[in-house]
Amino acid sequence: MDILSATILLLLIMDPLGNIPVFLTVLEKVEPRRRRWVLARELLISLVILAVFLLVGRDLLNLFSLGEAAIGIAGGIVLMIIAIRMIFPGDRSWTDEFPDGEPFIVPMAIPFIAGPSVLATLMLLTSREPNRLFDWGLALGLAWLANAIILMAATFLFRFLKQRGLIAMERLMGMILVAVSVQMLLDSLGRYLPSILNHR
Repeated sequence: MDILSATILLLLIMDPLGNIPVFLTVLEKVEPRRRRWVLARELLISLVILAVFLLVGRDLLNLFSLGEAAIGIAGGIVLMIIAIRMIFPGDRSWTDEFPDGEPFIVPMAIPFIAGPSVLATLMLLTSREPNRLFDWGLALGLAWLANAIILMAATFLFRFLKQRGLIAMERLMGMILVAVSVQMLLDSLGRYLPSILNHR
């Protein structure tokens, strides 16, 4: 996988367009002059979390004795669940009370930006080609930057695309992610099954 493909994959998994209505709802009770600051803070927190996971993700695999095939299969399953939820979204209302009236880390930084599917994908990339850590870091940075730009323009995009437009875009990305998750599962099974057959 090249840098561009990894960037697009990570951006699709982050699902910024699908997060726009949720983020606007979460920030609804925050003072208008603080909303951009809060969003910027959550974006930076998510970047730190993702960067740390990119650096130590492979060590976590070794610590728990997890193989590449296991992470690939798990990542494919999680990714498929996320994709199906993008196509058939459930209730996304947020009524939780936040300290000081504004969210902190949860749910914006985690899990909506630095979610389990993004973390699993980073682990998969670093486990498959650990010598390309710089490339994966660049892909992560580009995907995060694009995600940040889209979310910072959330109010404008919501007015421009409207609710139906955002839903249509999210479902289209969900269809693409279903195909990506299936390919991820097939690739991982293709690596795992020969090892089982060789032991017999």
